[in-house]
Amino acid sequence: MDAKTRCLIFDPFAGISGDMVLGALVDLGSGDAWLRELVASLPLDVRVEVSSVLRASLAATSVTVETSETEPERRLDDVLEIIDAIPVDPAARDIATETFRRLAEIEAALHGVAPDQVHFHEVGAADAIVDILGTAVGVTRLDVDRCFTRPVAIGHGRVDSAHGSLPLPAPATLRLLEGLPILETDLPEELTTPTGAALLAALTARDPQPRSYVPVRSGYGAGSRDPSGRPNALRLILAEMEPGGPVLILQADIDDMPPEYLPPLIEAVLAAGAIDVSSHPLQMKKGRTGFRIEALVPDSDRQTVAEALLEGSTTLGLRFWPIERQVLPRSTRTLEWRGFQIRLKVTVTPHGHVRCKPEYQDIVEAARALKIPTWQVRQEIETALPGGLER
Repeated sequence: MDAKTRCLIFDPFAGISGDMVLGALVDLGSGDAWLRELVASLPLDVRVEVSSVLRASLAATSVTVETSETEPERRLDDVLEIIDAIPVDPAARDIATETFRRLAEIEAALHGVAPDQVHFHEVGAADAIVDILGTAVGVTRLDVDRCFTRPVAIGHGRVDSAHGSLPLPAPATLRLLEGLPILETDLPEELTTPTGAALLAALTARDPQPRSYVPVRSGYGAGSRDPSGRPNALRLILAEMEPGGPVLILQADIDDMPPEYLPPLIEAVLAAGAIDVSSHPLQMKKGRTGFRIEALVPDSDRQTVAEALLEGSTTLGLRFWPIERQVLPRSTRTLEWRGFQIRLKVTVTPHGHVRCKPEYQDIVEAARALKIPTWQVRQEIETALPGGLER
């Protein structure tokens, strides 16, 4: 049956950095043994200090990475070699690799060199490697289906870096945040670092966080500074979403397109990510007959579905608005019937009644092969349903 979706929501109301993410992951309640084990496996002279602190009277967890080694200049291949050398979950390795690749691509674009020629400075240091690898392992351990982010706080002014004095947000940070919501503040300091931005870019969906969810746990990761009057911390929210949830309706009214082109348009809209598509006849202005296309769309696929409608029809524009929906838990089973594999759609009602429906396309294919009517195929399949499945 469809299970609830586990998600991790980043709430960077005070910005985000790698150590803040690590602190919040530990603060979520999983302890720090996994982090210490990870650090011990690294071919680096590093150690972590984990402590409980207050940030403007808000309890948070601080993670500090300490090293006594003189940091060598590292390129992307050097960092990836370190990542590949340690025994971690493949999903965590993929997250860490993707994060460093994004950093290399952004730095390369900003400085006009190839990604494999980029010299990591701050983000190639041992503490940044621990921050990114630790975050990848920590998020993987939570076994979440998706990550979202709330608006990312950024400050203004300038920051010193290996490339000199740079405007805030730092150019790499701003490029990494493209497509994510930003919250500008009047604070003259760096709130979001390139490492923090790279982690968000690699982990989070570009669509907005769900409007409806059930919080399971929350954790706070402390930043290094402790300004008065505001908590310098990152909040992580582990949550569950019910099947269904928020979606959009995209709508277009058309009166100048031949109706025979409607079926391929609907196919294109479904292929672009729509959950369902319907069409309705309309009496439009000047007495013309037209039709309305309505598509039910996940917010994450809004742009691709909109492009499919705009490219595949004669409409000049679209309307869309968010809606909530409730869906029944569902699953798919397979029934062996007269040598055919018939898929069964199984749903459960709120009171626990089980309903079952044979897949239409499987009925059609079986009827064609057996040279019998489709209604007869459906009738025989329903008679052969296993006990406990209602028609």
